[in-house]
Amino acid sequence: MTAPARTTVVVAEDQTMMRSALTGLLGLEADLLVVGDVERGDHVVEAVTVHRPDVLILDIELPGRSGLDVIDEVLRASPGTAVIIVTTFGRAGYLRRAMDAGARGFLVKDDPVEDLAAAIRTVVGGGTVVDPALAARALRAGPSPLTVREREVLVASDGGAPIAEMADALHLSSSTVRNYLSSAIGKTAARNRAEALRAAREAGWL
Repeated sequence: MTAPARTTVVVAEDQTMMRSALTGLLGLEADLLVVGDVERGDHVVEAVTVHRPDVLILDIELPGRSGLDVIDEVLRASPGTAVIIVTTFGRAGYLRRAMDAGARGFLVKDDPVEDLAAAIRTVVGGGTVVDPALAARALRAGPSPLTVREREVLVASDGGAPIAEMADALHLSSSTVRNYLSSAIGKTAARNRAEALRAAREAGWL
């Protein structure tokens, strides 16, 4: 009699201890098989392309690239892979961005590993799993008011970069960069670009 197929999983997590714990604990589940793990965001798409897992467990704050920024590429590289975000940062804006990009689950690291195993089974079965408290906060918060360009300009302003330097990096004019910064500052009810950047990050809009 042939043994039932196991659900294959790739784990993307930059903290070595957390990554080892996740792979080890998930490996104890009889119906799950961890086939790969990576510690950098810019290695995720390659790992998914190689392994074609049923499920990708994806952190957000990864070196190289944010987990949120690779979801679309993951799904284009391997349409059959379901993405579950598992993060320390339970921010409403992150949840909206992840689900809009095509993620099928969003959990915070405080949840027990049994919940993650159950979430994997749910998404493989065609369902969606979202931390309920975070889902409620996301509904109350509403969508991000920032445009794509406003987000890019805010990120480029990190560290107090001069306007001319930001304009060069973004291939925009200095006046356009100033306009986007002014708009982002207004939308975040901030007094300056540093406050706007901090507010946008805390809301999960970046």
